[in-house]
Amino acid sequence: MIEVVKFIQSQVFGMAWLNDIVVKLLISFGVDIHTKFGVSLQFFIYDVLKITILLCTLIFIISYIQSYFPPERSKRILGRFNGIGANIMAALLGTVTPFCSCSSIPLFIGFSSAGLPLGVTFSFLISSPMVDLGSLVLLVSIFGFKIGLAYVFLGLVIAVVGGTLIEKLNLENELEDFILNAPKGIEIKEREISSRERVNFAKGQVVETFSKVFIYILVGVGIGAFIHNWIPQSFITRILGQDNSFGVVLATLVGIPMYADIFGTIPIAEALLSKGAMLGTVLSFMMGVTTLSLPSIIMLRRAIKPKLLTVFVAISTIGIVLVGYLFNLFYYLFV
Repeated sequence: MIEVVKFIQSQVFGMAWLNDIVVKLLISFGVDIHTKFGVSLQFFIYDVLKITILLCTLIFIISYIQSYFPPERSKRILGRFNGIGANIMAALLGTVTPFCSCSSIPLFIGFSSAGLPLGVTFSFLISSPMVDLGSLVLLVSIFGFKIGLAYVFLGLVIAVVGGTLIEKLNLENELEDFILNAPKGIEIKEREISSRERVNFAKGQVVETFSKVFIYILVGVGIGAFIHNWIPQSFITRILGQDNSFGVVLATLVGIPMYADIFGTIPIAEALLSKGAMLGTVLSFMMGVTTLSLPSIIMLRRAIKPKLLTVFVAISTIGIVLVGYLFNLFYYLFV
């Protein structure tokens, strides 16, 4: 059983066979793969191809699943639950929705306008960019099943706890007026769509999403290749290693101003980890980028007032930092 799991992780998710092909092609073109340039080029080509294949496959599968959960149906599903159960369902729903926070915000606005509890909508907003199914598969492909599953589980915990805390603070009036004054209870009749239409929808999502995120994949893999082969390990270890008690906080704060999705962030995380950065520190960086990127904060400000925005950022940041320290503390469980 263990050998089967290793094979799936290495050959299916990790695509070790693709790495072998890239190495052979580079050698056939006369590239010395033992030099820094050769290793960087091999890292770049392999990661871009691997992430592209995984990305397109995952977008298609997740979009096909998502076709069963249009906003009206999702609203009705969430409306059947109360209390923390509603927060859990909202967080789980976030795993089959768009890959970045900027894509999640319009759905958040729609759910809030429809009258769903504030904490429930925030559980969705936190979960959607942080712990989608795509991140699970990519994390497994690079870091293994234990780390991938632990990341998703703790991300869901942040989403549920964060949404619950926001609900307890009674900040409903901190939504902008156009949401508070939106007509409630309007039902839009859904039309059942065929399997062919679902496939066409999924294909369209692949093209649309890939065209938006491919540049971030190139940038992320490029940065990862640079870190992996050109930045001294001693430097990364000193800044983000176990000797720096504030490495998790630093990584989270550095990640917030950036904008990328999970697919552009993971190559950077992979390179940092290989250079001696602590696991929790690296994962906190990823969570900071995907959940609290500056563009998404600016978009969110259009829907909520400063007080609620500050609470959201504070709760998310504290949760991300705590997760980072937990991973660092229990790192031995994942190696």
